[in-house]
Amino acid sequence: MAAFGRWMDDAQAKSGLPNPNAMTLCTVGADGRPQGRVVLLKGWDAQGLRFFTNSRSEKGRALAVHPFAEAVFHWDSLRRQLRVRGDISVLDPVATTDYFHSRPRGSQLAACASDQSGVAESREAMDRRFAEVEARFKDRDVERPPHWWGYRLDPRRMEFWQEGDSRFHDRIAYARSDSGWASERLYP
Repeated sequence: MAAFGRWMDDAQAKSGLPNPNAMTLCTVGADGRPQGRVVLLKGWDAQGLRFFTNSRSEKGRALAVHPFAEAVFHWDSLRRQLRVRGDISVLDPVATTDYFHSRPRGSQLAACASDQSGVAESREAMDRRFAEVEARFKDRDVERPPHWWGYRLDPRRMEFWQEGDSRFHDRIAYARSDSGWASERLYP
């Protein structure tokens, strides 16, 4: 995790990207097929990587059936890629609610108004729903929807990829077992 932190710090300081914390989150659907989408990493510590989403969304439903995932970060300007694979757990309600209330009010309202991954009748219908939620919380704090949760990816395998000359890249993989982390160098 220390190496992960150094690469994330580099990405935030040197990548020039508006969202260096953007990661492709890969899950497995109930049908056994892969699913990927970009989400934002919202924090990390020794226990793992944190992100937040609607538990009724496609990714939330996939994580409920198969509670493991892989996150892929790509920082082209740094010539780096980082893969993190592991088990998924749901964060506790207090941590989830605290993060929810740290978001901009518009994002809180959108989380309440969105039936994420559901079919929308039209853009107008979506806008009406947002306006209804906005009116409901006009003069008070926005309540976290009961289906909006934080998740932790507990790393079991990490691969650090650094672009090399002649496409002969450096790849270092770390795998965690009960006895700790072990590393190995992989051919490109």
